[in-house]
Amino acid sequence: MSRDHAHVQEFFGARAADWDSRFPDDGPAYAAAVAELGLREGDRVLDAGCGTGRALPPLRTAVGPSGLVLGADVTPGMLQAAVRAGRDREGRLLLTDVAALPLRSRSLDAVFAAGLIAHLPDPAGNLRELARVVRPGGVLALFHPIGRRALAARQGRRVTPDDLRAEPNLRPLLARAGWRMTSYVDEDDRFLALAVRGA
Repeated sequence: MSRDHAHVQEFFGARAADWDSRFPDDGPAYAAAVAELGLREGDRVLDAGCGTGRALPPLRTAVGPSGLVLGADVTPGMLQAAVRAGRDREGRLLLTDVAALPLRSRSLDAVFAAGLIAHLPDPAGNLRELARVVRPGGVLALFHPIGRRALAARQGRRVTPDDLRAEPNLRPLLARAGWRMTSYVDEDDRFLALAVRGA
């Protein structure tokens, strides 16, 4: 495990128990972002970096009982919090690194990733791994319940030009990883970039 992953596990592990209570009003934003994926009954979807599994209920609703919902996270404490919240009933939880997913190539229809990109040690490589497990034409949603400026203000910092989530940086990053960005929204109350996997 890299130092980056150790840092992510330490950061989120220390916050897992009260994560949901710190952000209690994010549910509708997650549901709205999931709706934009355009999932259908029976689809197969991964919540990459699922944390406490807040996206799992709307993902399950979107794909129905015949669909497959997976939640993957590298932090055991976050997955334990998801189980305590009962969200493991909405999908299968995997303790794994998104850099090396234990999934067949082209086995999924979509990936949902909330707050993930800022924590990837190798963004291009990790996004390429997400592309590997999604069928051509499948969709990726990079989401955050608040926009870049609002998040920076919350964290006591400023938005800088090198921010990976800035559209001029994100679009070519996704393209190098096998994705084509189809929409980009960065407002105070949400960040959502959608991309389609190429052939």
